[in-house]
Amino acid sequence: KIKEFFGSKFSEVFKSITADNGSEFADLSEFELKTKTKVYFTHPYSSFEKGTNERHNGLIRRFIPKGKRISDYSLETISFIENWMNTLPRKLLDYKTPE
Repeated sequence: KIKEFFGSKFSEVFKSITADNGSEFADLSEFELKTKTKVYFTHPYSSFEKGTNERHNGLIRRFIPKGKRISDYSLETISFIENWMNTLPRKLLDYKTPE
């Protein structure tokens, strides 16, 4: 669905994808070829290998608990979360925002 949403701009927006070895990522190798987006896989049970992703998941979980479907939330709520995350100063960015 994300690929459909971004269309031809997908590979400009997403330079790489980091995934674990879950079954939901089984077709990413083929996806990598089709989209020309580099896919990296972590080792099993090694969430520390994708620390920034885990940090972002934690931020999202402040609003959407684990196990809840994002599709159950309104676009307005998702946009609020997105804006909040994009304006949050990050230590990694010398306390600047990602924007």
